[in-house]
Amino acid sequence: MSALAGSAGSTGPTLHLTVGLPGTGKTTWARAFAERHRILRLAPDEWMNPLFGASDVDGSRDVLEGRMIWTAVQVLRGGSSVVLDFGCWSAEERWSLRAIAAAAGAGFRLESFSVPEPERRRRADERFRAAPHTTFAMSDEDHDRYLALFTPPTADEIAGTPFPAPPVGHATWTAWADSRWPALGDMGAGDPLPPSPHVP
Repeated sequence: MSALAGSAGSTGPTLHLTVGLPGTGKTTWARAFAERHRILRLAPDEWMNPLFGASDVDGSRDVLEGRMIWTAVQVLRGGSSVVLDFGCWSAEERWSLRAIAAAAGAGFRLESFSVPEPERRRRADERFRAAPHTTFAMSDEDHDRYLALFTPPTADEIAGTPFPAPPVGHATWTAWADSRWPALGDMGAGDPLPPSPHVP
């Protein structure tokens, strides 16, 4: 399932964000899409494994994702599209990345994926057996925890409605993103990320 969010009719650079749990087909789609359109794809799992041999080590995944988002902004500002093959389980993460795309002058597409739960778990396990260097082993307890943490995109997100107010304590969605992803920080060459629009 692919859902346009906030960039109807956009023909310029676009940030494509995959959303969904492991085993829903995000990476299969992202690889094919990036290859077809000859654009950059950034996937944390494919970096965490060779660098650390684990899905996360002392918060290193958040740091890595922050630098990937930073890189995506540079590419968008250069006029090319990017696929962030992230999963993005929370609405806050998704709204903030949409704000980042807007601040970079780019469009945004939310690419949402889901399959029935037993099939999802089977696919995730099968992928690990077939290509362990691209993912991580997941127990039933891991799957239960992931399912509990995941918030599917709402109709408002999919429709690309105006931004809701950012979380309490943050003036903008991009400010929230800076606190969520260490190392996101400055968006390049002394040019801090502009404030994002939001509904008071």
